[in-house]
Amino acid sequence: MRLVSLFALAVAAAPLAALPAKQAAPAPQAADAAFTFEEVMIPARDGVKLHTVIMRPKGQTGPLPILFQRTPYGVPGAAPRNTPASWAALGKDGYIFVFQDMRGRFGSEGGPFTLSTEIKTGKGAVDESTDAYDSIDWLVKNVKPNNGKVGMWGVSYPGLTAAIALARPHPALKAVSPQAAWIDYWMNDDLHRNGAMRLTYASDWVNSLQADKTSDGIELYDRYDTYEWFLKAGSPADIEAKYFKGKVPRYQEMIDHPDYDDFWKKQRWSDTLKKTTVPTLNVAGYWDQEDPWGSWQIFHKQKENDPNKLALMVAGPWAHGTWHSPANALGRIPFGADSGTQFMEQVEAPFFAYWLHGKGAKPDYTMKSFQSGSWQWKTYDSWPLANSTNKSLYLHANGSVSFNAPAEGEGCREYISDPANPVPFRPRPMSETYKTPDWRWWEAEDQRFVEYRPDVLSYVSAPLDADLTVTGKVTAELMAATSGTDSDFVVKLIDVFPEDYEKNPVSLGAYAKGLNGYQLPIAMEIRRGRYLESDEKATPLVPNQVRDWTIGLRDHDHVFKKGHKIMVQIQSTWFPVIDRNPQTFVPNIYKAKPGDYQKATQKVCSGSAIMLPVVQ
Repeated sequence: MRLVSLFALAVAAAPLAALPAKQAAPAPQAADAAFTFEEVMIPARDGVKLHTVIMRPKGQTGPLPILFQRTPYGVPGAAPRNTPASWAALGKDGYIFVFQDMRGRFGSEGGPFTLSTEIKTGKGAVDESTDAYDSIDWLVKNVKPNNGKVGMWGVSYPGLTAAIALARPHPALKAVSPQAAWIDYWMNDDLHRNGAMRLTYASDWVNSLQADKTSDGIELYDRYDTYEWFLKAGSPADIEAKYFKGKVPRYQEMIDHPDYDDFWKKQRWSDTLKKTTVPTLNVAGYWDQEDPWGSWQIFHKQKENDPNKLALMVAGPWAHGTWHSPANALGRIPFGADSGTQFMEQVEAPFFAYWLHGKGAKPDYTMKSFQSGSWQWKTYDSWPLANSTNKSLYLHANGSVSFNAPAEGEGCREYISDPANPVPFRPRPMSETYKTPDWRWWEAEDQRFVEYRPDVLSYVSAPLDADLTVTGKVTAELMAATSGTDSDFVVKLIDVFPEDYEKNPVSLGAYAKGLNGYQLPIAMEIRRGRYLESDEKATPLVPNQVRDWTIGLRDHDHVFKKGHKIMVQIQSTWFPVIDRNPQTFVPNIYKAKPGDYQKATQKVCSGSAIMLPVVQ
């Protein structure tokens, strides 16, 4: 990765998007800048000093609340000349904006940067929650004048650092908004999907954070098509030995801990959450290509003990962090409403205004969702909805899907999965992770690029005769088998647009990019067979034994419109976003040898279904 690529991520994902990054050549502070600018080193309890910049809006001299963000991506190097668009709604209420380099990154002392989310105990223990606590304590005592109230917010890693402050909330912490945060590196989000390694993301993202304190990592790619590069690179252990060589510790830790052992469990920081005492606005994108799961889990955990209804959830048809931009399209699909600006002005700013300024009304909802398909905001008093009913959408042997149970004697469909020719997760040639906008919207990519591969099964419904609203948790229940001793199954729930959805475009190349017949993924996820019995201890599969594969497809809110079709696709590789399963059981899948990668015959059998929470 190049330096600009890493900060393309920060620009796309984080509210500090419009600011110059610290590692860029520092610009002199403009005389007409919108904010004053101050750099300080805040001492943590162990003596490590954390580089922090403080920006107060000019012309506002009275006590203001503090909005605080901690980041590994570099803090602003100067005050912005104008209020950044992603802060505009917040800026109207007035805040002291504070940004901090996390321990071991850029201008902060300490390190090396570990990516650890463990909440440590014992005398003298330090972790991300104690650094947040110590920094807030220093800020309210030393940044004068402030009103004694602090909020934390951020997207992606800054979202995590906001969330993890809830493990040890400082008394001055009065509002938090974890956006695209995470709780469990092994279960989902950045590093794994249900224990399956996110190969490209680990290779690019972890590399960018750990190979050097301020650079964006070790250059990997000598081919235009990264699909081809990863196919030739071999197993994760081969990549480590040839390229990283111990310089990216988290990558080696993933190889050393393939199963859900104590190394991963002790980093599940959300276990420390008890009674919800700090108002929290959790935010997630239904098409977030990096962290779609964690903010939901924080919300669900908080709701277990939330007598004062302080835990809120907001979600929409957004990729990673795009709710901090004019979000009026889902990838190539325009929907004509600026849901991002609406979120910033009507949801985020009023949340902080109430809890930090005492202005406006207390948020009285549990969930706000910009519903895809209808392209409208919905407000829900509870989640899951009281008026939704789980209905089984059955996969039939003739390649159809319907709510009708399979007939007695329905058989199986099969395909051959070949690790030497894995199914690509997005069209080839593939750019590296942050190189192009293709990465941002791959989860909304038209799935016709794989529909007719012989190793992808497609099941399609008849055109719907009425709208079908699906709101809540979606789950796949496959009855499936493999001829190997290990295997993956990937399930995709897809909205197929009508053939006449739009007029056929006539400009060069536009026809192939049109929306007629577009196959929009609504939910996609993977399950690794070695963990069907236990996440903690991998076990081989029994060849050709048909068994249940439960695959969680996360929370969604979507309307399949009248005239659209519902499609389900099943495959066993999803490369290189997920590492290849050799389909031969080995004790450590990341150390598989070339001879372990074998073809396998996969069967999907009668009784397989997608459980849809249908709103009546």
